[in-house]
Amino acid sequence: MRNFYHRQNQHRNRSAYTAIKLVVLAILMFCFTFALVPLYDVFCDITGINGKTDKKIAHQSFFVDEDRTVKVEFVTYVNPKIGWKFDTEIKRLTVYPGETRTITYKATNNTSVDSIGQAIPSVTPGSAAKYLNKTECFCFNHQYLAAGKDTELTLVFYVDPAIPNDIKTLTLSYTMFKAKSKPVT
Repeated sequence: MRNFYHRQNQHRNRSAYTAIKLVVLAILMFCFTFALVPLYDVFCDITGINGKTDKKIAHQSFFVDEDRTVKVEFVTYVNPKIGWKFDTEIKRLTVYPGETRTITYKATNNTSVDSIGQAIPSVTPGSAAKYLNKTECFCFNHQYLAAGKDTELTLVFYVDPAIPNDIKTLTLSYTMFKAKSKPVT
């Protein structure tokens, strides 16, 4: 009989220990979920993957390298949920590193309701993202657009002269997403 109680206590102890391990594991998984976004941002900053660009306003060096050129391609995507048309007439531009250029995009709200959009930039190749500096960009803010209306959106940028010589072409793409379901008045 004593053996029976001893085995039953061992079983309870193992069950309690397993339950504690599972609770601790669940807490760790929960905490890890919240840490994923900042960890991903750090990973992208270190590796240059995903072509994320800094949201801070860059300060241009006044040196323009006229001994070489870089092709900058402009690509636009629109999330279908927003119901907008979003594009630029200029699809490709050749620039001198350090030269400031201005590009105009056009957004049209094709729906019958006012809406707010947000453009998310990405640069390819990812290693070129830190060399594309936007001094003014519609992507810094949400864009309010009334139903059936259109607007021009401005991008002022330059390619840093420190860009490696092996990067001859870079692509700046924007995806327009719906930012909020109701505009703020």
